[in-house]
Parts: sequence; C-alpha cells; structure tokens
Amino acid sequence: MAFIRPFRPEDTEAAKHICRATLPPSLAPLPAAVRMAPYLWTLPFTHLFPQHCLVLDAGDGTPVGYVLGCPDVFALAAEYPRYIAEVLGSEGGRRDVPVPRQLGVREQWLVGDDDGVGGQVVNEGCLAQLAYRVEWLVLEGVEGKRGLVEGWRAMLHIDLLEGWQGKGWGRKMIERFVEGVRERGEGVYGKGVHLGVAGDNRMVVAFYERVGFRVYPGGEKEGGNVWMVRDL
Repeated sequence: MAFIRPFRPEDTEAAKHICRATLPPSLAPLPAAVRMAPYLWTLPFTHLFPQHCLVLDAGDGTPVGYVLGCPDVFALAAEYPRYIAEVLGSEGGRRDVPVPRQLGVREQWLVGDDDGVGGQVVNEGCLAQLAYRVEWLVLEGVEGKRGLVEGWRAMLHIDLLEGWQGKGWGRKMIERFVEGVRERGEGVYGKGVHLGVAGDNRMVVAFYERVGFRVYPGGEKEGGNVWMVRDL
C-alpha cells in the first residue's frame, strides 16, 4: 500500500526521474531541458533541505511522487554555494549542466528554433545560468517577483507520476509539507508558501486552488506563468 514518507538520499535518482517524467510541454521535448531540469527544480531542495522533502512511496520502496521545498527561499539562496560545489560541481553535475559561458547577463528564456520554421524553444544557455545563479532561479525576475518571495517565503514543488495523479495523494502531500513548514519553519516563512505553474500547464491551477492556494498577480509577465500563494 502506498504511503508518504520522508525523502532519503537513496531516493535521489528516482526524484530526478519523477522531475523529468512530469515536465511541462515546453520542456519535455528538449533533451537539454530534460537533462538539466532536476538540477533546477529538484536537487537544490533534496540536497539542502531534505528535512522538508517528502516522497510518495508505492509500497515497495519506490518513490512515485514527491513534494519538495524549503521554509525560506532566502535561506536556500544563502546555502546555494554549497549546492554548486557539491552537486553541480560533481562529475554528474558537470556532465548534465554545462558551466555557463557567462553569468553577468541573463540570457533570454526563449530563442529561435533551429528547425527553420520560425518557432521558439527554451534556451539551453538560460537553463544552465539559472542552475548556477540562485537569484535568477528563485528570487529575481520580472516586476513583482521580489514582493512575492519576500511575502510568502516558503516554496514548494510537487510532482506525481502518471497513474498516481487524481487519487488524493497530492492534497495529502501538500498538507504534510505545510505541517512541516509550520513546525520547523516558525518565524521564517513570512505570510506563507508560494509556487509557480508553467504557462503551458495551467490545468493544474484548479487543483492548487482546491488545496488552499490563490493566484498572485504578476506571473503572466514571467513567460505566461502563474504564481500562487497559500497563507499559513
């Protein structure tokens, strides 16, 4: 029988797989994005704040979903140099995330597609920059982003493999995460917790609203994304 349990170091590869298997349509077809995604949205939390990370265990030890995060994104930023050294600087990190050519100017999120038909794709160079610059990853960006993270300082990501969605586990996992933030993050999470929804994954907004989140204005300026907050 499936159950929710704390993240363990041996769950790392499974967590990377879950991240890659649940990417939004704008990222899923791009090999570079699939390779780098866990280093942006999964491993920073499991490495720096494992005590706030939970997995959904299928009942045989296999993680089939997770909720990851931290009670204070500014604490995440302060610890991030250790993540760069220990994870991005590891053999696997260097293989999967190329060291950016420069970190002084943020590259565009979208660039022209090389297929010659005039489309746009997510920029591999920008992804690598975000992995190395935590300010750009979680703290800064379009107008309004700083106010969001200063107000709702806790942050979470949740992903469930197909087949485990729509069964009530998402709600249970979020509630467990929120309980942990309240218990171990008192005085640091500000008004509560925030999350981001990719612009091409808006169908999940209704789910988050059912579990207590509300849309926070401004996310649409960030590539059509949706920002959401939950007061604690």
